[in-house]
Amino acid sequence: MTKAREPGSNCSVCGRSRHLSEMALGASLRESVVSLIRGEHPEWSAEGRVCFECLNQYRAEHVRRLLEEEKGDLSALEEQVIQSLREQESISENVNEEFDRALTFGERISDRLASFGGSWTFLIMFGAVIVIWMAINLTILARQPFDPYPFILLNLVLSCLAAVQAPIIMMSQNRQEAKDRLRSEHDYRVNLKAELEVRLLHTKIDQLLTHQWQRLLEIQQLQVELLEEAGRKH
Repeated sequence: MTKAREPGSNCSVCGRSRHLSEMALGASLRESVVSLIRGEHPEWSAEGRVCFECLNQYRAEHVRRLLEEEKGDLSALEEQVIQSLREQESISENVNEEFDRALTFGERISDRLASFGGSWTFLIMFGAVIVIWMAINLTILARQPFDPYPFILLNLVLSCLAAVQAPIIMMSQNRQEAKDRLRSEHDYRVNLKAELEVRLLHTKIDQLLTHQWQRLLEIQQLQVELLEEAGRKH
């Protein structure tokens, strides 16, 4: 059995052939998008159809102009959001995996050392080493201690440990701040795109409702005229 050919048409903007399910009727577009299309194609008629690829380009341009009116010059993040609207791409991603993949071996080691240095395991081990150190020098090696009271060598070791541990912790904190900043930028991009998508959706719904009301009024007017004509005949 021969399969019926799917109905199609040419885009009135780019001229390429598309299936009807991949196109929108020009009369259903909002005025701001229509003005953008007519600005580049003065001969364009709202009776034609526009493919979604071209429509996304003009919608993205409309969003760009709205943001420029509200915020002035656009940032790089906002440009990325507009580009994702134009290409209909998803911008959500796991920034933690991306950030961790870019870490070097030394950065991974410093993060683990910083994590261990801020744990109860380190504090307990550190306290046990100090107690054992003092006990050995005060009792077992009381006659010839390698670090007699007031434990100058122990103080030197603790100072060196603190001097080495502090930069490692600071490097780990700086990377955590960079990760938090990257996460906040990603959240801003996702929230901005969601806000713009919702705004476009609300406008589209309002336009569809207005169009439906106009159609209902036309049908109602036609019914009234038919009733009047039928009444005159009787």
